[in-house]
Amino acid sequence: MDEILNQKEHWNQVYQTKAPDDVSWFQTRPAISLKLIEAAGIGKDEGIIDVGGGASVLVDFLLDAGFTKLAMLDISAAALQHAKQRLGARAGKIEWFEADVTAFNPPHRFNLWHDRAVFHFLTDKADRQKYVQTLKRTLAPDGHIIIATFAIDGPLKCSGLDVARHDAQSISAELGAGFELLEQVDETHFTPWSSEQKFSYFRFAFQI
Repeated sequence: MDEILNQKEHWNQVYQTKAPDDVSWFQTRPAISLKLIEAAGIGKDEGIIDVGGGASVLVDFLLDAGFTKLAMLDISAAALQHAKQRLGARAGKIEWFEADVTAFNPPHRFNLWHDRAVFHFLTDKADRQKYVQTLKRTLAPDGHIIIATFAIDGPLKCSGLDVARHDAQSISAELGAGFELLEQVDETHFTPWSSEQKFSYFRFAFQI
C-alpha cells in the first residue's frame, strides 16, 4: 500500500507542476495508437479503457471517431483533472477511474485495453503479474490489447523512475498463455524538447 501511495504522490506532483504538453510522453496526435485500435476492428459501441491515460488526448480522438464507451484509468487525480478540464462537457461521456492498475477492479469488462507507457514502469515481477491479473479480469472474451513500452534500445529511465524495456519475446512471456501477438510497430517518439525515445507497440488478441 505504501508503494501505491508513493506512486500516486509522484505522479500527482508531476501533473501539478508541469503542463500536459510539457512532459516527455506528450503527443499532439497519438497516431500509432489510433492505427492499432482501428486494426483491432472493434465496434463503436464496444468498450475501450485507456490505462495510465493521464492527460492524453487519445480519448478526444476516439470521441471524434464516434466511440461511445470510453474509460480512462490513472493513478493520478491531477492527471485526470487535466483531461476533464480539456474535454469540458464531453468529460461526461467518459468513465473515470482513479486507481493503480495493479489493484484495479473493473465494474464491468472492456473490449480493448490500451496502455501507452505504464507497463514499462513495472520493474518488479510481482507487479507485472498483478498487472496481468487485472488485464484478465478487465478484458471481455476475445478482447484486444495494445501495450506500448520503451523499446530494448529505449531510455533506461522516465520521469526520474527506472523502467523495464521490452521486445516481443519478453512482453509475450510476461502476458503468458491466452495472448496472441498479432502486430508490433516501432516508433521513435520526439519529446517536446526534441529528444528521441524508442518505443515498441504490441497488439495482442485475448482468448479465454
